[in-house]
Amino acid sequence: MFDTMTSTKVLGAVCGSLLVFLFAKWGGEALYHVGATGHGGHGEGEIHAAYIIETGDDSQGDAEAVDEGPDFATLLAEADVGKGASVFKKCAACHSLEAGETKTGPSLHGIVGKSVASTDGFGYSGALKAVAETWGTDELNAFLTKPKSFAPGTAMSFNGLKKDKDRANLIAYLESLGG
Repeated sequence: MFDTMTSTKVLGAVCGSLLVFLFAKWGGEALYHVGATGHGGHGEGEIHAAYIIETGDDSQGDAEAVDEGPDFATLLAEADVGKGASVFKKCAACHSLEAGETKTGPSLHGIVGKSVASTDGFGYSGALKAVAETWGTDELNAFLTKPKSFAPGTAMSFNGLKKDKDRANLIAYLESLGG
């Protein structure tokens, strides 16, 4: 039933199919990487707009006062500890609230007012040690906004909490747990 010629045809069909998929993959990568970065690299470089639409004088927008809402101290004073516990669920994958228990990240037990990079047995990045002395509410707010901006070079991969209320609720929750 299967002779040498049939086996050769089957093997040739399989190899040909793999070759077609390989070329399709290379073509797709080249197409999408060139479109996203402006060159054939793998995500390096800056993204530039193809064209700019002029919308008018930008100086008027700078002169107008923008209502940004209450300051962070007010939000912290009005923070909801229960909502902070819900926000902490995003942190719980990497952090513990038990003293001395480290996961991917260090324990956050008593973090408010604690010295930066002071959990025993956890290897902190040098970037984090250089940004602050203690974890006050202002430092935690800045860090939780966008960790990579607050401590460039930090190993923490979390993108941050965009909402001021979420950060205030989380910090109030962590503060309520004490140390």
